[in-house]
Amino acid sequence: MTCALCKPTPHEILWQDDFCRVVLLNDTDYPAYCRVELLAHIKEMSDLPPPDRVRMMKTVFAVEVALREMFNPAKINLASLGNKTPHIHWHVIPRFENDKHFPNSHWGEALREGSPAQLNEKTKIALADKISVSLHD
Repeated sequence: MTCALCKPTPHEILWQDDFCRVVLLNDTDYPAYCRVELLAHIKEMSDLPPPDRVRMMKTVFAVEVALREMFNPAKINLASLGNKTPHIHWHVIPRFENDKHFPNSHWGEALREGSPAQLNEKTKIALADKISVSLHD
C-alpha cells in the first residue's frame, strides 16, 4: 500500500522547503486547518535526528503563530497521531467556541451545526506569508 503523504498532495501548499510542507486541508468546518507534513517517509519523531526534530517543530510552531495572529482562535489544537498514516505529520487546528465540536476534539462528537466556510485567496496568501515570516524569525 502506498503512503498517502508520500504522493503529491491534493491540498493547497501554503509553504514548502526541501524538508517539509504546510498544506491547507480545506475543511469547510475548519477552514484554516493546516497540516505540516514531513517529505521523507519516516514514522516517528524520535526516528529523526535531533536537529530535524527541532526543524519540524519550528515549522509547526510557525503555523501555530500565524494562525493565532490571523484568526485569534480560542485554542490551537496540535496533534500527531499517524495511526492510519504512519508518516510524520502534525495537525494544526484553530478552534473557536462556536465551532462544530468545541470543546471536544474536532474528531469527536459534534455538539452543534457547523458553519461551513472557506478561506478566500487573499487570506490564504496572507497566511502563507505569515508562516514564511515566522520561519525566518
